[in-house]
Amino acid sequence: MKIVFFGTPEPAAACLQTLLDAKHQIVGVVTQPDRPRGRGRQIAFSPVKELAIKNNLLIAQPAKVKNNPEFSSWLRSLKAEIAVVVAYGQILPGDILDVPKFGFINLHASLLPKYRGAAPVQWALLNGEKETGVTIMQIDQRLDAGEIIRQEKIAIEEEDNAETLAHRLFAVGKEVLLQAIREIETGKAELRAQVESEATFAPALTKESGELDWRKPAAQINNRIRALVPWPTAHTFFKGKQLKLWRAEVLPGKEPRPGEILEIVKNSGFIVGTGQGGLLVLEVQIEGKNRILASDFMLGYDVKIGDQIPS
Repeated sequence: MKIVFFGTPEPAAACLQTLLDAKHQIVGVVTQPDRPRGRGRQIAFSPVKELAIKNNLLIAQPAKVKNNPEFSSWLRSLKAEIAVVVAYGQILPGDILDVPKFGFINLHASLLPKYRGAAPVQWALLNGEKETGVTIMQIDQRLDAGEIIRQEKIAIEEEDNAETLAHRLFAVGKEVLLQAIREIETGKAELRAQVESEATFAPALTKESGELDWRKPAAQINNRIRALVPWPTAHTFFKGKQLKLWRAEVLPGKEPRPGEILEIVKNSGFIVGTGQGGLLVLEVQIEGKNRILASDFMLGYDVKIGDQIPS
């Protein structure tokens, strides 16, 4: 099928590669403009752009797709049969949705109608879900509310964080995407409407989302730590410096002492009291330093039982 692909980050590039491997004809690629990245703030291409260049694909990088006649004209000139959207990063205007013969379809990392919005993986973890999945849906002018083409469930593992869960979701999702395109192409796709009464939302996260409240139960705090990897990262403060928490483990039965270091676990980490249970901190990053094991952090920063965080 003739496909125009919209996407930006690494998971989207993996989906684009899957479409190329399946011998679909990619007539154009739309990705976000080049932006500075890393400590040096050097201008960098998105993973999707890098893959498109490698495969000599036609690329567009509009700053805005809304109210952009030039982009709309370019899109029409491609004569694509379908548009595939994976983590593109802009809301698509209604006036282009009917340009391809089969419209626009989107790979969304939740079991819609749950977790519509920008951060479905993170909110599934924040809310302690045991299961999530991917949805291929037809895009309309409403936010993630189009008809469902295919879905696939996966279990959320206890050790999952947002990074590992997203990786697993898109590994499944790219295969489900291929199945959906095949069904659309052969006229076998069975679309079904979302149940509006079951809709929940997953708004974008902010830096402030990372601040921990030690009065919460340990399980909730751990869910926040898992959900915010790699950004914005859950954090607290230790001896006046921001301390990011990358990995931890819930320990039920500990006496509620929110924010107090209750115990030092040799070669492992330190246990912090919460509103319910304890939290064994396993991996951290103090302000201005690299991410390290909590056991190494304790040696360098004189962590003691009774210390309070934030302090």
